[in-house]
Amino acid sequence: MIEVKVVNKGHQPLPAYATPQSAGMDLRANLDEPVVLKPLERRLIPTGLHIALPEGYEAQVRPRSGLALKRGVTVLNTPGTIDADYRGEVGVILVNLSAEEFTVNDGERIAQMVIARHGQATFTLVEELEASERGEGGFGHTGVK
Repeated sequence: MIEVKVVNKGHQPLPAYATPQSAGMDLRANLDEPVVLKPLERRLIPTGLHIALPEGYEAQVRPRSGLALKRGVTVLNTPGTIDADYRGEVGVILVNLSAEEFTVNDGERIAQMVIARHGQATFTLVEELEASERGEGGFGHTGVK
């Protein structure tokens, strides 16, 4: 378990794990009034949360599967990454991919946040790469079965 410091400038409860083995915590809309998303419209929805992650960690903002399946509403840049040195408000870019308007209400669970460890890389310029079993096989090269 890691400690994530949070300032809640909104009026929603802090994110929490729903079950002992949950990977993500629900993020809630922090709104003064409902937001209507027309078909194919996208909006930045505030959460009121500001977080400070430990170095070497990121927060990933991901869609809620039920919202995506039942309503056609998802997170546009999924997963959205919140870096350890970001101190602004956590926002969720929602997009309505359905043919009907969708109303986001205050307190609604709109996304989930997963805290993940990550590394950093340096690039080394080389003339060629070592061979691998896969080689240059790209999208779908392993078939459908």
